Amino acid sequence: MNRTVHNKLVSFIWSIADDCLRDVYVRGKYRDVILPMVVLRRLDALLEPTKDAVLEELAFQRDEAKFTEWDENGLRDASGYVFYNTSKWTLQLLKDTATNNQQILQANFEDYLNGFSPNVKEIIEKFKLKSQVRHMAAKDVLLDVLEKFTSPAINLTPFEKTDPDGRKLPALSNLGMGYVFEELIRKFNEENNEEAGEHFTPREVIDLMTHLIFEPVARQLPPVMTIYDPACGSGGMLTESQNFVKDEEGIIQAKGDVYLYGKEINDETYAICKSDMMIKGNDPENIRVGSTLSTDEFAGKTFDFMLSNPPYGKSWASEQKYIKDGKEVIDSRFKIKLTDYWGQVEEADATPRSSDGQLLFLMEMVNKMKPLSQSPLGSRIASVHNGSSLFTGDAGGGESNIRRYLIENDWLEAIIQLPNNLFYNTGITTYIWLLSNHKAASRQGKVQLIDAGLLYRKLRKNLGNKNCEFAPEHIREIVSVYEEMQEIERSINPSTQEGEGIAAKVFDNADFGYYKVSIERPKRLKAQFTLERIAELRFDKSLREPMVWAYETYGEAVYTDLAKHEKDILDWCEKQDLNLNAKQSKALVSPALWHKQLELLALAAELMQAIGGSAYTDFNRFKNEVDAVLKTKKTKLSASEKNSILNAVSWYDAEAAKVEKATLKLTGDKLAQLLAQLGCTEAQLPDYGYYPSDKKGEYLTYETESDLRDTENVPLKENSYRYFLREVKPHVPEAWINLDATKIGYEISFNKYFYRHKPLRSIEEVSADILKLESESDGLIREILSLG
Repeated sequence: MNRTVHNKLVSFIWSIADDCLRDVYVRGKYRDVILPMVVLRRLDALLEPTKDAVLEELAFQRDEAKFTEWDENGLRDASGYVFYNTSKWTLQLLKDTATNNQQILQANFEDYLNGFSPNVKEIIEKFKLKSQVRHMAAKDVLLDVLEKFTSPAINLTPFEKTDPDGRKLPALSNLGMGYVFEELIRKFNEENNEEAGEHFTPREVIDLMTHLIFEPVARQLPPVMTIYDPACGSGGMLTESQNFVKDEEGIIQAKGDVYLYGKEINDETYAICKSDMMIKGNDPENIRVGSTLSTDEFAGKTFDFMLSNPPYGKSWASEQKYIKDGKEVIDSRFKIKLTDYWGQVEEADATPRSSDGQLLFLMEMVNKMKPLSQSPLGSRIASVHNGSSLFTGDAGGGESNIRRYLIENDWLEAIIQLPNNLFYNTGITTYIWLLSNHKAASRQGKVQLIDAGLLYRKLRKNLGNKNCEFAPEHIREIVSVYEEMQEIERSINPSTQEGEGIAAKVFDNADFGYYKVSIERPKRLKAQFTLERIAELRFDKSLREPMVWAYETYGEAVYTDLAKHEKDILDWCEKQDLNLNAKQSKALVSPALWHKQLELLALAAELMQAIGGSAYTDFNRFKNEVDAVLKTKKTKLSASEKNSILNAVSWYDAEAAKVEKATLKLTGDKLAQLLAQLGCTEAQLPDYGYYPSDKKGEYLTYETESDLRDTENVPLKENSYRYFLREVKPHVPEAWINLDATKIGYEISFNKYFYRHKPLRSIEEVSADILKLESESDGLIREILSLG
């Protein structure tokens, strides 16, 4: 359907709202009537020609066969579709026989709705259409709306018709229905000052995706194909995929059956999708409603092809409880196996941050790929994402783990950058990810990046945010670059020095990976007992603020009569928005915690009396003296309690001695094993945190200063140690590598790979431009530039 016809249809439908509903609904609520009526009329118009046949079949089943339950297969055969209506009514008949009695019209309309097959009744229920019918009848506008929707001037069917004047009314395809629906949603939401909802995928983007997914395997298509979209919206990708592979004049002419599957969370778009599946003869039961993330609807099922444009930048916090229990992932779709730095396989988290769930939809599709043992073709996936899927998330985080999982399994074939403002409801840059678990030999171990961001033609008139589109020749060019796995340098326009056209590069999988290497520095502490420092021990570090307030407010009563002040203390915390959890609140008003801290304070005072108030620049000696005093007192302290005292009276000082952690005996097999693990020589051990002591075979390790810890992202193809020697050691001689903390990350940066530096203009060119303004500035510019 061309844009002119599309716009005329939208305008006509919008006029129905304005003409009939203006005084009955606020403008933002027009959609509650218009959208279901569009779908209902679409179904109704298809059933009109076979109405008599259905009623005859119904009469046969009731009067002759004496069925107590209707045989749905017979009714479907009579209607010619997978849905039917057993009432005597059609929308046209309801309109033609209506009187001014709205109650009778309402009763007839409800009888009509009740006559539909169960699959249509679900659609009616999702739209809450019956309540809208009652409301329109009560407001005396139901007949007006009926008259508009049965007008011969509009065609809501997927078949070409003629109007009363003999003019052709083009068919409304599933995709065309999606466009109409999207445009109406946009207009409704603008009236209601709301965002425009999910991103409807433009026809040419779907066209590009279908070419990319199906063309490379056109001669290997399975005899029976399954296609899945986990965020199917109104079903445009599914039906266009089916049209593409079944087109008798197209590139691909699949001979076998094509089965479509989808899931959609929005009731309205689900209803439209399901209705169109029924119209086209597809099984509507394969379209499910609800959250794809919350429920694994198609668990155990795999698909040949998957295409989707999942919501991006959308929170999945409300669905998190179905996927994670605390930090543990409980949904197998989002649990993966990865190796750590040492090559040990471990379970990894494959969930992104809760504010953006788009990569979860990609993992859902990956989970549904057919193993090669099930199908020699495997599965092919095309999924649209924004830029955050390429690079957000640190090494070891969910987003990075997902990218790593896809690339290390060699499933990622290509990513194509699309132009900005290509979609109706967003102007951001978007990308098509292409995945396959059966790569061609030439693609194995490789990923192709294609930048088609400058390949478009402008629209004469914007459609929402959309101000450009792909022409057929652009789609052909992108597909050719992909299929031939070309590498193309972007051409530069000599007159503007701006880039134009397409660019493409091919990378090894490892080019996107990096080691996040932790660089440690030794802790250097100065220590000294003072009254001010040990006074801090009266309060638990994690509850310092409320404990200080309670002590300053109630004094010694916190030790003798804490229960009396419990409510006031907790009320104060709430007013201060401290957001204490239940465990912290309980500890704060527990006498045991207050007395424990008091005992630590008293012990620290005894230690100060025994050791004195001298400042130590060697924390190791200071700690030994503290241990000696504690030994004579035979005081039993836990490691955390002793550390609380030591931490209270020590602080970092760059001039102080390094704080020793342990002395290790490393000889023979033990030393050889460590050297083999680290991949270094004995002389290189200090660079990994092992320092030889005065005694042969003994090595010192030092405590690390967390505030000085740094990380370096080292490309996977580069040796981490050589990188350390070149980039770190010359600047921080006492640093060492902590390989145990090394994480592996993956990110993909289009800007890094395709950015082309544009040289600055010469000073002469800039000066010439400035001097053009001279006549308007009364000589000031020439004076400023000292040219006259």
